[in-house]
Amino acid sequence: MIKKIKIENFKCINGSFLLDFKNGINILVGNNEAGKSTILEAIHLSLSGMFRGKQLRGNLTQYLFNYEVVSEYIKNINSGISVEPPYILIELYMNDTYPILEGDKFSEKATVGKVSGIGLKIALDEKYKEEYESLVNARDLVSLPIEYYDVEWYSFARKALTSRSIPIKSSFIDVGFSKFQNGSDIYISRIVQNILEADEKTKVAQAYRKVKETFSQDASITDINSKITGISKLSDKKIELTVDLGSRSTWEGSLITQLDNIPFDFIGKGEQAIVKTDLALSNKKAESSTIILLEEPECHISHTRLNQLLKNIKENYDDKQIIVSTHSSFVSNKLGLDNLILLNNKKTIRFNGLESKDFFEKIAGYDTLRLILCKKAILVEGDSDELVLQRAYMDSNEGRLPVEDGVEIISVGTSFLRFLEIAKHLDLPVKVVTDNDGNLGALKRKYADYIGSNKKDNIEICFDENEYTGELKLDKKNEKNFNYNTLEPLLLRVNSLQTFNSIFSTSYLSEDDMHKYMKKNKTDCALKIFSYGSNIQYPEYILRALR
Repeated sequence: MIKKIKIENFKCINGSFLLDFKNGINILVGNNEAGKSTILEAIHLSLSGMFRGKQLRGNLTQYLFNYEVVSEYIKNINSGISVEPPYILIELYMNDTYPILEGDKFSEKATVGKVSGIGLKIALDEKYKEEYESLVNARDLVSLPIEYYDVEWYSFARKALTSRSIPIKSSFIDVGFSKFQNGSDIYISRIVQNILEADEKTKVAQAYRKVKETFSQDASITDINSKITGISKLSDKKIELTVDLGSRSTWEGSLITQLDNIPFDFIGKGEQAIVKTDLALSNKKAESSTIILLEEPECHISHTRLNQLLKNIKENYDDKQIIVSTHSSFVSNKLGLDNLILLNNKKTIRFNGLESKDFFEKIAGYDTLRLILCKKAILVEGDSDELVLQRAYMDSNEGRLPVEDGVEIISVGTSFLRFLEIAKHLDLPVKVVTDNDGNLGALKRKYADYIGSNKKDNIEICFDENEYTGELKLDKKNEKNFNYNTLEPLLLRVNSLQTFNSIFSTSYLSEDDMHKYMKKNKTDCALKIFSYGSNIQYPEYILRALR
């Protein structure tokens, strides 16, 4: 298993970045460009030598390097400032001991003694140093001189590595990206190869060779060869169609993987991801893939199939390490918020010990990532509250929606306290907008950890400080009293009956009739308020939430 990874100057990472992993499931979340994909690609590159389906050697490009690092380097060189050429370094530190990987060739100063690990460095090849210096002395550099760079792939034991010599394998499953080779996804081909025993691979290779050898003996091929052998007028040598029997032509690269008789690259991307993940999880061999890298599994997969996939991961990862990147609250909740790693400006935040973890895992539809990834948030109970708060914000901010200013208004049902646990953990600015329901005592007891002497700097509970009563009965048989302490009656209290008749295209003569109408049509009324052409007034606790 990977204990930690160190990355320098690779893709979006400027400078040095260090990240610890736990055994089992790790979930990477963060806004765009936070580095989720970069981390997955760095791990896979270090374990396989491949980047996006191609061998790294022979496919070097300056776009592997961090853009700012390269730009600063070119600027300095062209200004006559002598600087070291940029390099990329990726180091994987392992929990387990592997004699072939164990040594002291690593850069992390906090690590002492011998450690099992893998290093990959892309740097200037010293044999080109003279040519390189001649180039930079001209002060006319427009790009990184990548033609003078080389890849060093080594173990911490100072031994050169190949993909075959590494005892740890990785399966990189990216739902949005597919790399096919002769109709067969290279990752699923590798998984299938890992499942086969050595003697089974030999049998497949022999069968494949027989197929190739019988190709030229086929009657139709014999006829075609007799026809084309006389094509050349300048040579008396026989020209024939045959197949490559060399070492480069192998069954691994030629066989087509099929699913229900359909070539793998013709089935949906979502189904491809499910099959590849299932095969990687099912692979029990000791030398098989132990690191499964899964990028945005929510892409191209229906809700039901995604739920099945996540359940399969939770129940069958066994001794494998799973590293998932996602933008989906459902994925994060299902796989466990205690496995979450939030990436933000090269810093990481974990969510170990959340009491609400089990709740969000069992009821995974809540928008936890909307809260985790935002700058500020206002939490409300339902859709009607969200619409009214959106409109109130627009009225106070020159027509801008809250999200345009980095403020999320999130409906959380009655789970305010569970979301507040996350906000408290992140020290995130959050306002809660809630009804007092005519029982201020009960509300204050519920939020005792966030009000009065326990008030948090980043959290404010906004509610009306008054308890209102009236004569309206909703159910004459049971004498049920109308609740005058929710959002709708409080909105009517600070606006006129005439205003609301205009908004709703109604003609009620009494406020109680309007109360009954608004209670019965909460969301419809909120939508009409949101779309109303003129400004209205809002209760004080709503305005307090917006400040």
